[in-house]
Amino acid sequence: QVHLVESGGGLVQAGGSLRLSCAASGGTFSTYGPGWFRQAPGKEREFVAAISRSGSVTRYADSVKGRFTISRDNAKGTVYLQMNSLKPEDTAVYYCAARSSVVLTTTPHQYDYWGQGTQVTVSS
Repeated sequence: QVHLVESGGGLVQAGGSLRLSCAASGGTFSTYGPGWFRQAPGKEREFVAAISRSGSVTRYADSVKGRFTISRDNAKGTVYLQMNSLKPEDTAVYYCAARSSVVLTTTPHQYDYWGQGTQVTVSS
């Protein structure tokens, strides 16, 4: 059983930056493929980014490509989401998720474990 805890959310002005962290415990982190999702009020949860076990392969939603960067530190059991050039439409609760598969996926129900979420609010 893997336990995920997100941190780093907050309020930022448009054009600003935030770095989210997701600390994993209870499993062998290097064997999991983590991802980030977000959910805005009244909307479905959507894929943001995912990273392979080794960190060599990443995948991004078109809406964040070029602005967000996902990375991981297997020694620390942590995955990060660096968010730059933030826009008001990035406002959402951001969730960390993990799955025990080598295949990157953008589909929420294919992830086995979820964190509690962290709020990101971007003001205009």
